[in-house]
Amino acid sequence: MYQETIFNQPVIEAERFALRPLRRSDAGLITMYTSDKRIAEGTRAIPHPLPPGTAENFIARAQAEDRVEDVWAIDGSRQGLAELLGIVSLTRLEDDQSEIGFWVGPGFWNTGFASEAVAALVAANPHESRTLFAEVFQDNPGSARVLTNCGFEYLGDAESWSLARGRHVPTWTYLLKMN
Repeated sequence: MYQETIFNQPVIEAERFALRPLRRSDAGLITMYTSDKRIAEGTRAIPHPLPPGTAENFIARAQAEDRVEDVWAIDGSRQGLAELLGIVSLTRLEDDQSEIGFWVGPGFWNTGFASEAVAALVAANPHESRTLFAEVFQDNPGSARVLTNCGFEYLGDAESWSLARGRHVPTWTYLLKMN
């Protein structure tokens, strides 16, 4: 039997779920959630409409030994919820810095899952980062609240390309200095 191995990526326990490395079986739920235009437009890199094979390619990149981004499934199965409620990730930057990203499925919005996932990832600090950054689109104040609830401080305005929107979108950038 094939055993998926994720190099140097721990399982992180939270109160209501576990953050675990992605597995190939997550492709169906990732496709279902990210096919929702609201999810795609809330991110920089998810296209809309979602081309076939996108989720499978995303998982393959997340499992690669030479990846620069670690991706965790927010897995609620131990509480009788879905095996994938959303995604949280850390991308390695320069000088002991990482950028955090996250999304949760629309059916789980306003449940606190995103805040709990970000808080668990911050507490674990698996990259041993000195500084964490995050960026949210200015038309997504809910994600900004997730960051401020987890101790991130507003750094400034910028803009980023959104693949789903096909244009640059104004963003708020946040920073968290780690102890």
